[in-house]
Amino acid sequence: MNDRILTRQERQVRLGIYIKQNPFATDEELAKRFNVSIPTIRLDRAALKIPELRKRVKQVAEEVYIEIKSMHETELVGELVDIELDKQAISILQITEELVLEKTKIVRGHHLFAQANSLAAAVLDANVVLTGSCRLRFKRPVYFNEKVVAKAVVKVKKKNSALVSVYSKVNDEMVFKAQFILLMQY
Repeated sequence: MNDRILTRQERQVRLGIYIKQNPFATDEELAKRFNVSIPTIRLDRAALKIPELRKRVKQVAEEVYIEIKSMHETELVGELVDIELDKQAISILQITEELVLEKTKIVRGHHLFAQANSLAAAVLDANVVLTGSCRLRFKRPVYFNEKVVAKAVVKVKKKNSALVSVYSKVNDEMVFKAQFILLMQY
């Protein structure tokens, strides 16, 4: 943002555009971005008839879960926010108290793996998808209250197998990456 103070109308127009491009932005993130208070953001969203974050996530999720064949929506780790079968998918995992080690507040690694593995399986257009093998790298610790955005990309798909890469980031910083070889049945 520039140093000029925006009028309410200008801010609301920009807010509407920004939320369309970033539907999972929190009120706190928006308040910082537009240099206003959280209550001001809430009033602006209300004036624009933009629902709170939980409702926006739910709306997007309801649209995308319909496409998944290989698992039930409750089996996916994280919130599925976008999917193009056999191409790519994105999920978000909010790191809560239950997912971290008590002493260090660092997320347990199996949660990052589970998010990536379930997303890699969900992106494939098959009735049954099983993990054949995986190569993974933890790039940095993930902490309590961070939001992990994982993106699965189908690199190669053959008749009964596929290579899927998953890249997990916190605020555009890579924290985990994995390559899965998945086996499929139709």
